[in-house]
Amino acid sequence: MKTVYVATEEQKQYIHSLIEQFYTCIFPKYFTDDEIETFQSLGVLQFEASTYDGTLKEAFTIISALQSLQAIIEFVSFHHRSAHYEQLFQRNIEQLEQHGISFPLTLEHFLHQRDEYVSMYMKPIHAWVM
Repeated sequence: MKTVYVATEEQKQYIHSLIEQFYTCIFPKYFTDDEIETFQSLGVLQFEASTYDGTLKEAFTIISALQSLQAIIEFVSFHHRSAHYEQLFQRNIEQLEQHGISFPLTLEHFLHQRDEYVSMYMKPIHAWVM
């Protein structure tokens, strides 16, 4: 008999908020709205129910992989690209894929931010519309 701990509801919500950050904060800096829409239709950063069991260990692995990807993208956009960061980036993508989350992008996609970007995917800066 094996004891397995289930991820808490807060951890599941946090995973979804990290994924939302990719779509609302990171992707609009590098991709057009059409490309982001294509990502959604292809299931980028979406769960495949058959490979994710919802255990505590899986939740921590997914959270750390998403946070690591965000940190690497942010670092590489301001600094130089290196083989070390490419290896870390790929390792975190593999961890996500082991749990049924697709992320078919490479570090090269995040090397150059768009100069000016306005996207329907970005969160509004203000809550009040005037």
